[in-house]
Amino acid sequence: MPALTRLERQLICPDPASTSALGRALASAARPGDLICLWGELGAGKTHLAKAFGAGLGVTETVTSPSFILMAEYAGRLPMFHLDLYRLSSAADALSGGLIDDRQARGVTLVEWPDRLAGALPLERLDVEIEGVGDAPRSIVVKAGTPDMWRYLEAIE
Repeated sequence: MPALTRLERQLICPDPASTSALGRALASAARPGDLICLWGELGAGKTHLAKAFGAGLGVTETVTSPSFILMAEYAGRLPMFHLDLYRLSSAADALSGGLIDDRQARGVTLVEWPDRLAGALPLERLDVEIEGVGDAPRSIVVKAGTPDMWRYLEAIE
């Protein structure tokens, strides 16, 4: 594994409660227009982290995986737009389908399976890379794409 840079943090989350704590801590740093990409295999805990992030924003609705509707919107301190692009094959599918729009500038957008947006992802984003599945502890690397996103890393120190 390459050395971590100043704009990255690696964490070990031994259980779902620690992953939830991470999601809530990240939410405390959220600002309008932020993009958070959740990377990981099926069962890694992307939706679990999104649920905790929503709770940290004060979302009172049940946050579920939007696999079949592709995007769900939740009200909280900031609107939360939760996208699950698993069923799409390319960035063109997401962009032509209107999944990325101007409304998201007023809230925070979490994207599961962001690889489907290859070539269309902006540098100004937070990447949360989750490794591990099942009952295994999770190794999570949080990467700030730009110095402005550093606030997320400060929130989890």
